[in-house]
This record gives sequence, C-alpha cells and structure tokens, in this order.
Amino acid sequence: QKLAAELGFDRMHFLNMSVAESAQLAAMPERFDIVTALHACDTATDDAIAFGLQKRARAMVLVPCCQAEVAACLRQTKALQLARTPLAELWRHPLHTRELGSQLTNELRCLYLEASGYQVTVTELVGWEHSMKNELIIARYTGQKKRSAAERLRAILAEFGLLEALGPRFGVPQGA
Repeated sequence: QKLAAELGFDRMHFLNMSVAESAQLAAMPERFDIVTALHACDTATDDAIAFGLQKRARAMVLVPCCQAEVAACLRQTKALQLARTPLAELWRHPLHTRELGSQLTNELRCLYLEASGYQVTVTELVGWEHSMKNELIIARYTGQKKRSAAERLRAILAEFGLLEALGPRFGVPQGA
C-alpha cells in the first residue's frame, strides 16, 4: 500500500484476505470491468472465476498454473475407471494423470464460463519455450448463456467420475 501511495496510485488498494472474503466486503464495488488471475495455483483460478461471476465482470483474463485437484480425483478412481472405460488409458500413467487433470480443469472452466454467458478464447500467454504453464483464457461477457456448454460440462464431469467432487463448483447441482 505504501508503494502504491509513493507511485501516485491513489485508487489502488491491497487486501490481505481470501478472494471469497473480499467478494463479501462492503467496500468492494458491485461490478468489475476485469478480473485477472496470473499463475493462480490449483483452485485459485476457480476462486477468481467465482469472484468474477459474483461481481459480474465484463471480462476475465486467466492464466492458470498447477491444477492438482482433478488429477487427485482421477487417481482415486483410476482402478474403477480402467475397468469401466478404455478412455481411462488417458490417465493410467502418473505423468498423464497430471497432464490430463490440467487439461480437464481448464476445459471445465471454459465450459463453465460459456454456460455463464461469456465468450471464451484460449491461447498462449508466451511461447512454450518460456513456460509450460502458458494457457491464457480470455472470457468476455456477452450475456448469452450456452445451454450446450452446461450440458457438455455435466457430461464431462460424469464421464470422468468428477460430478460429486466438482459439480457444485461448476454450477451443476447434486443429483442432476
């Protein structure tokens, strides 16, 4: 806060609290133009998305980092999934589990944003030679909620056995 004052950024404030706590703060504006998350680890990108949705952000610019949660869920049901579907071969090896978990996480995020009324573009932040965590998700609010995105989101969660663990986070009610 001191550095912001020294540089003349009078309207810049720093809050030492969780994203969820800040969303409830009375001093926080009701609407934001842009919500960003740069290399937000594990579920922190999801927290930023939830904040952006709650604050009706006009745009979100997200650069996710490590996504361990889905990989952990995939590891828990690996034996059952290997017997159930040949697609489980995609995460049979530990390295593939981690990579598929990362891929699935970002796909779910994109579908959730589309189902929530955002137009989503996915591209690179910088060249892959500079960072392996290089995915840039740009979401612009259009208000056109895509039912097909919500349906695909639910289907992917169900197919990978993630409905119970992640459904509520992505707006899929339990038992749906």
